[in-house]
Amino acid sequence: MSVGVTAPDYDLNEPLDPDVAGVFSSLNSHEKEWQMRARKFVQDEVLPVIAGHWDKAEYPLDLVKKMGAADLLRDGIEVPGFEPMSKLEAGLVTMELSRGDGSISTVTGVQGGLAMRSISMLGSDEQKEKFLAPLAKAEVFGAFALTEPTHGSDSVSLETSAVKTTGGYILNGEKKWIGNGSVGGVTVVWARGEDGQVHGFIVPQDSPGYNATTIEGKVSLRAIWQAHIKLEDVFVPEEMMLPLGQSFKDTSKVLQATRLGVAWGALGGALAAYETAVHYSKQRIQFGRLLAESQIVQERLARMLSGVTQLQTLVMALARKEEAGQMSGSDAAMGKYTSTRICRDVVANARDLLGGNGILLENRVARHFADAEALHTYEGTETVQALLIGREITGFSAFA
Repeated sequence: MSVGVTAPDYDLNEPLDPDVAGVFSSLNSHEKEWQMRARKFVQDEVLPVIAGHWDKAEYPLDLVKKMGAADLLRDGIEVPGFEPMSKLEAGLVTMELSRGDGSISTVTGVQGGLAMRSISMLGSDEQKEKFLAPLAKAEVFGAFALTEPTHGSDSVSLETSAVKTTGGYILNGEKKWIGNGSVGGVTVVWARGEDGQVHGFIVPQDSPGYNATTIEGKVSLRAIWQAHIKLEDVFVPEEMMLPLGQSFKDTSKVLQATRLGVAWGALGGALAAYETAVHYSKQRIQFGRLLAESQIVQERLARMLSGVTQLQTLVMALARKEEAGQMSGSDAAMGKYTSTRICRDVVANARDLLGGNGILLENRVARHFADAEALHTYEGTETVQALLIGREITGFSAFA
């Protein structure tokens, strides 16, 4: 047998459940049940296959269907006939899904957090009855089309138009970075009406004039597809307009409600990186001893655990505040602003600790290292979050 030739197989996926501050010790049995449901799905269904899908930029729609069957897509949206899911429970599900993979967590963020939430918050009773249950079960895929090629952080200035016509509206314009926008189903499209206000419309993706191209060449979230959509004289019947989606303030209500979910996702990514680094340090031998026996490795692990603990404390505190109906827009912005920054630091440390093995997809941390960049950007960039927080601090809006 050759010595030093065969690379060992590292076991890096076992959950560790660090909780230095004891913030998860207060979870009740129902909350813990939701967390463990998502964790089991990740361990059994996601981790065995996700690296291959991520590598090939394949969207595993079979997994999305299974997520629907396991009721992991709703992001806490109430749907008649479905088990109650609190905001905290939805956050725990997001954390566990993100611990498995950022793309898989983003599926729930898009399907439940944005598409279903838009219809739940702003739709008619008829729209809710028609769409919410099928979206929850992944019988229909849902997208949320706000961002445009030239309007990202300033999406309030969107230019897609909605012109009144007999029986409905004609939509024209372009949207970009739209998750689920090219996989079939429905898209909640935000467009500017003739009154100058932003309105929401539920648009079937097989509508004539709806043309979506999957964006290629991404280095983050490679296992979910985002689309560049061109709307060319797309007719939308009157009954497909969201009756309560009548201004950008209404759009912002949906976005604010999803922002803490991004923080939960950042916590999940940081947890995955930390536990991967711990497992690797206890299996990898260098200079005749385990990495875990090195002072510098222990210091790096301590720094990572410190970041994870900060995230756990912040996110849990904000989740309790949200459940009490006391979370403001600047609170949600602080959650995303802080969590994605810390997540980036934790995953970078983990990637570095694994050395060359850290860039191999089979060793898990590389996906989270790349996906943290997308998480840091979508649902409002760091700069936008900082301006929301700064406005609350000073009383002055610095948006240009």
